[in-house]
Amino acid sequence: MTTARQADADADAGTGAGYRPVFRVREFRPVFAAHLLSVLGVVIAEISLTVLVFRATGSPLMSALTFALGFLPYALGGTLLAPIADRLPARRVLVGCDLVCAACAAAMALPGTPVALLLVLRCAMAFVAPLFQGARAASLVDVLGSGEAYVLGRSLLRMVAQSAQLIGFGLGGLLLTVLAPRGAITLTAAGFLASALLLRFGTRARPARTGQGAARTSPLAGLRAVLGHRRLRALTLLCWLPPLFTVVPEALLTPYAAGIGASTAVLGLLMCALPVGTIAGELWAGSALTARTRSRIVAPLAAVGMLPLLVYAVRPGVLVLLAALVLAGLAHAYTLGLDRWYVDAVPEELRGRAMTLLSTGLMTLQGVGMALAGVAAEFFAVHVVVTGAAVLGTGVVLLLLAEVRATDGGADGGGRWTAGPSGRREGSRGGRPKRETGPTVK
Repeated sequence: MTTARQADADADAGTGAGYRPVFRVREFRPVFAAHLLSVLGVVIAEISLTVLVFRATGSPLMSALTFALGFLPYALGGTLLAPIADRLPARRVLVGCDLVCAACAAAMALPGTPVALLLVLRCAMAFVAPLFQGARAASLVDVLGSGEAYVLGRSLLRMVAQSAQLIGFGLGGLLLTVLAPRGAITLTAAGFLASALLLRFGTRARPARTGQGAARTSPLAGLRAVLGHRRLRALTLLCWLPPLFTVVPEALLTPYAAGIGASTAVLGLLMCALPVGTIAGELWAGSALTARTRSRIVAPLAAVGMLPLLVYAVRPGVLVLLAALVLAGLAHAYTLGLDRWYVDAVPEELRGRAMTLLSTGLMTLQGVGMALAGVAAEFFAVHVVVTGAAVLGTGVVLLLLAEVRATDGGADGGGRWTAGPSGRREGSRGGRPKRETGPTVK
């Protein structure tokens, strides 16, 4: 059986083993399987619930509301529940969240459940989702170590989520041809229950990362502790803000496709282009590049990642647009190196809430980006909105990269750190940056 340390050493060595060292870690396999079940369950539940609400109300608005309702509870849950990710043992948090979601899905599947309760249950599932994601991301460090094995593990989980968008909706549609919506939601409940069992019996029990003093820490204090740490703030914003702009073309693909006379089949291809490019970019970076190279490509790929979208300025046809969207997706290969920088910068006692807030902000800002894109498209042509988003987004990324570079000598910006063979920062004060004086969790 491969240990986390051995897997980390194999991944750091950059021997071309790709993702294989990660799967050799016994604990990671149930984590991966549980993630797959959870993601597919959420996608199937969203489709089934949308159909169920539409059939019950006949209202397209209420049907669409089942999707939109997830954003506000997600943001609230991530902010209010973030301290729990460090206060309680990770396995207990993960299993508890899965059981809450299983119970909500089971209640949705009951005959006669009113529409109002269906929407409340949908909100409850969204409320605990960021806590689950943050606790899982933080616990991956315990399972895989904080080196390249962790980076590859995070990459695998991201690719599962991306693939679920491509496969899950099709699978959900097929399920609804043979099952009633409530029957499909029952499968979602079973998936969450199976995920809870995998995590409960497939992973080790570990103590909470912080002691009882953390119990007195308010959610806002945790937020200040994360964003008050200069380097961590810069890296968090570098994770959050690019997706705010890259969702703009996705949000406006339907009106753009209609404007160029594309069919619904072509629209489906266009919608797949960015996720396919993202998955391909992560596979390339995870399988073909060494840890040091992954660290080196963060800045250049992040800087040019939105430039392919400038092709919107000339109102391209389908083939050119497909190529541009795939290229923009490929640039997301930089996220593997960014993950390593981020986990290196997070103090251990803040890891759970930092990861929870990271996923919360990421999801929330993508929703904000979609909404702003829609508002802008009411006043400007779609191709102008996307071009403007690409220009503005590139400028924001360049400013953030400058701030990240300025803090590369440790959290307080002093000293000078250099990338070692594995991409870790090395310097006279050891391999981990000194934390800033500022808000801390006692």
